[in-house]
Amino acid sequence: MGYPTRLLTEGEKIVREFRPHWRLLVIPVLWTVLIGAAVIATWVFPPKNQIFDLVVSGAGAVAFFMLGVYPFVTWWFTLYVLTNERLITRRGVLARRGLEIPLENINDVTFTQNILERLLRSGDLLIESAGEQGQSRFRDIPDPEGFQSLLYRIREDRSRDMSGGGKSEPSDATVRLERLAKLHREGSVSAEEYEEKKRKLLGEI
Repeated sequence: MGYPTRLLTEGEKIVREFRPHWRLLVIPVLWTVLIGAAVIATWVFPPKNQIFDLVVSGAGAVAFFMLGVYPFVTWWFTLYVLTNERLITRRGVLARRGLEIPLENINDVTFTQNILERLLRSGDLLIESAGEQGQSRFRDIPDPEGFQSLLYRIREDRSRDMSGGGKSEPSDATVRLERLAKLHREGSVSAEEYEEKKRKLLGEI
């Protein structure tokens, strides 16, 4: 179940949509296996006691729903969506809640990973934006470093579109130099690329 296209504005396109990292399903799967093994053991191995077996089966069913089914449903109905206009999160099954951040309001994006998350290519994103949102944390997303880079790139395209520049670079070399410096400060351009492009632009001034 993806993001409904009917909720997109005119000209808006989905760039990327994904659910939280699959590692969130590991613990629910383990609980499912353990609960299933315990229930089967009560019915297969002696001593045989039907009342005890029924009690264990009932408790196992409740535990399976709480520890196995519910986390999976929560994971399935959590969706992150990046369009060419905004960043969207949607959560919840019956009671839905969501967050939308216009790309032009995003000021800074940082990602964090511990050692395990780095091995599994997962982590958190902290997004600072103008307006009421302030700081928004996107937890347990796949490849947070790659998504950070993609978000910066789409945001820059959005800024050019809103300023009337389209996809092409401005003709004024000074303005282009300022934009290059901004990308370098944000980490979207490496130091080597920055110096190389800076020399070319300075030659045009």
